Amino acid sequence: MRVSEKRMDKIRIFLHRFSFISARQIIFVIILLCITPAVSSQEVQGKKQGKTKIELIYADSDDMVKDIDSGKDIHRFVGNVKLKHNDITMLCDSAHFFPDKNQVDAFSKIHIEQGDTLDLYGDHLFYDGKTQTAFVNNNVVLIDKETHLYTDAIDYDVKNKIAKYNTGGRITNAKNTLTSKIGIYLVSDNLFHFKDSVKIVNPQYVMTADTMDYNTKSETSFFTGPTKLKGDSLNLYCERGWYDTKHDITSIWKEAMIDNMKQTIRGDSLFYNDSTGYGEAYRNVIIQDTTRNLILEGNYSWYYKQPERFMVTDMAVFIQVSKGDSLFLHADTISAITVADTSAKGYRLMRAYYGCRVFSKSMQIKCDSLSYSFRDSVIRFYNAPVMWSEANQLTSTTMAIFTKNRQADRLELYDGAFVSNQVDTIRFNQIKGRSLTGYFRDNDLYKILVKGNGESVYYLLDGDNVTGVNQSKCTNIEADVENGKLSVITDIGNPDGFIDPPEATTPKKLRLEGFSWQDLVRPKQKSDIFKK
Repeated sequence: MRVSEKRMDKIRIFLHRFSFISARQIIFVIILLCITPAVSSQEVQGKKQGKTKIELIYADSDDMVKDIDSGKDIHRFVGNVKLKHNDITMLCDSAHFFPDKNQVDAFSKIHIEQGDTLDLYGDHLFYDGKTQTAFVNNNVVLIDKETHLYTDAIDYDVKNKIAKYNTGGRITNAKNTLTSKIGIYLVSDNLFHFKDSVKIVNPQYVMTADTMDYNTKSETSFFTGPTKLKGDSLNLYCERGWYDTKHDITSIWKEAMIDNMKQTIRGDSLFYNDSTGYGEAYRNVIIQDTTRNLILEGNYSWYYKQPERFMVTDMAVFIQVSKGDSLFLHADTISAITVADTSAKGYRLMRAYYGCRVFSKSMQIKCDSLSYSFRDSVIRFYNAPVMWSEANQLTSTTMAIFTKNRQADRLELYDGAFVSNQVDTIRFNQIKGRSLTGYFRDNDLYKILVKGNGESVYYLLDGDNVTGVNQSKCTNIEADVENGKLSVITDIGNPDGFIDPPEATTPKKLRLEGFSWQDLVRPKQKSDIFKK
């Protein structure tokens, strides 16, 4: 037996004070001091062990038999058995208690109670008091407040309040029914972890996933794998995110997609509140309206369902999809709102502002801002717009394109209409007037009518050679467009003009007032809409 230095010091002090004591007395005192702590420790350990022993509270009968293999005593409890261990109570029809192992094997009408809210039922129970773990199987039901778990077998860590199953389980919580092959329930955290064939059934939707966490208190699902939701008014897909089933709020990312039955929305990260109809999207946002063949792209967007409106910014692009010639529009910000009118649905009004660029095969446009009314299918351009159609450049203070069946039907230029096209590096055909109307056929400009204060400069060609220049003024001008160029120009109303040889006047002096050739800023391909 070893004695610590501290205890030896006490012995020396004791001997110093009582040096007159006999040798036999000294030996007795040393033994007493050495064994007292050990006895005290054993008593404490015994009391502690006693606290962890399974106790019988009640049973109709209690007898004891010998285990043939081990020779240990086995208590057999029969009829209305009630056992207790720490903070749990176990009820059953019959049980075998193994005192040396502190274990219970219980049968029929199993009921474990822990605290005020958790109840665990089944047909068979094996409980280990040393590890404080329970295994319950056959017709298992775990009830924790409003959450009910049904499964064939469950392992329950009583001390840490963790329940596990791997034979398939069904959970009901509020209006939700959840099923999976594997599940872990953290009782203290109100959190389920599901894996393999996870499914949530709600009166309004069905959700499937590979891996999911579910908080029974907040009724919120957390996704950590491919997840799909199909509902009456909403479809969803993602590989990461969460969904508050109580308030119909979701935040998803990684391959995120939301379909609200009118638009499909994709982005790196999406947020949507189905109860309020408000959503936000971040990075690589794509909003597709399949009913109108429209697509919106950008890096940030917000959306309201009622009344329907949205805004897209940061590399915003609007695409009107067409088999023959899709139209691409870029602006700093693109927004739309549904305007009420006499119809039940109203109509959509779209706006784009700051640095607008439009590209299609048949026309390109540069302006500061524009609006697109879906009621009359008119696109209006503001603040000195420039339009290019084939070889022609058209400018004015404002202009509008009237469309039919997603194709340009006619063009109107207001206040200072000007048309020009390039003959060679220094010569330009020009037409100007107070206003202009252009007509399209298959998205190609084929006729121009200028009204009020008409002026023109038109070069006569023989092949590639310039043979003369026609200058005129009149009330109105009508011009045909062939192969993308001005061909026949007709002066209407008090014409006053003349034809000069090409050498008579330098080409620069033949520029009408307001002429400005802007070919350098023309979007000549789709990617040019992002050029400033």
